[in-house]
Amino acid sequence: MTVPPRAMRVGLMVPASNTTMEAEMLARLPAGSAITRIGIPRSDSPLTRETMPAYREAVVALAAQSFAPGQHDLLVYGCTAAGFAAGPEGDAALARDLAQGAGLPVVTTARSMVQRLQRIGARTIAVVTPYSDAVNAQLVDFLADGGIAVRRLDSLRAPDLAALCAIRAPEVDALARRTMGAECDALFIGCTQLPTEAILGALARDFGRPVLSAVSATAEQALVTAA
Repeated sequence: MTVPPRAMRVGLMVPASNTTMEAEMLARLPAGSAITRIGIPRSDSPLTRETMPAYREAVVALAAQSFAPGQHDLLVYGCTAAGFAAGPEGDAALARDLAQGAGLPVVTTARSMVQRLQRIGARTIAVVTPYSDAVNAQLVDFLADGGIAVRRLDSLRAPDLAALCAIRAPEVDALARRTMGAECDALFIGCTQLPTEAILGALARDFGRPVLSAVSATAEQALVTAA
């Protein structure tokens, strides 16, 4: 007799503007799971490696106030672009600080992306994002550190937050189909704001290769971490 996966209690930290990740991640967790979402207020200054220490301090303090071991099984940090901006070492440092502050295991979306692509053996991939060229370059570098090369990349290049939040699944699907190539082991769709749950299965079927999103990779890594 197969024992069904146990329900999970997840603390989720995302940008305050994020309207996608909570529902799409919950759809991938065991039945009965619950998510406590905390929105990280938008910073007045751009997030760079120079401003990262102050940002990290604020995020850790918010996590310590919002989550606790008796109420949650793990903490998910779903700020994708912030993870790329910090770089692999900075993202790992934030995960350690969050774990210490909240007293919980921590999963970050940026690291989950690398871990899941490594797990399926993807070494040359296509990438779709809504980001600027500068953020895309940070993403490419983050993947390269994990031994994953980006062969093809295209972006919706949302000019501002309103444009990002207005992107719908058919736009993501169309860009993914234009971007994926026969030379790529897998396709990755970046950004936890992009709606992808409704399109991942059809894309994977039509490409005949794995298709991951920021949310799907994070949910899968959360399941592994909580096991």
